[in-house]
Amino acid sequence: MEKPKNQMEAVLRHLKDFEKITSFEAFMDYKITRLSDKIYRLRKRGHNIVSLPTVTTNRYGDRVNYATYKLIETI
Repeated sequence: MEKPKNQMEAVLRHLKDFEKITSFEAFMDYKITRLSDKIYRLRKRGHNIVSLPTVTTNRYGDRVNYATYKLIETI
């Protein structure tokens, strides 16, 4: 598989391969710090991506909210 040409292509490939992505995954895997911008631009290009609110606790026991982005494939 060839290397993605840009960050948006990397995010789209990740969504197609794994169906979802978080900001943490985007940073760790691709060094992308503004995932929401890439998602916004992909949506403008017609990709059906939804934001799922995700809640967890951090190592201090505090509640943490973040978005998980999921690609909805259309047939």
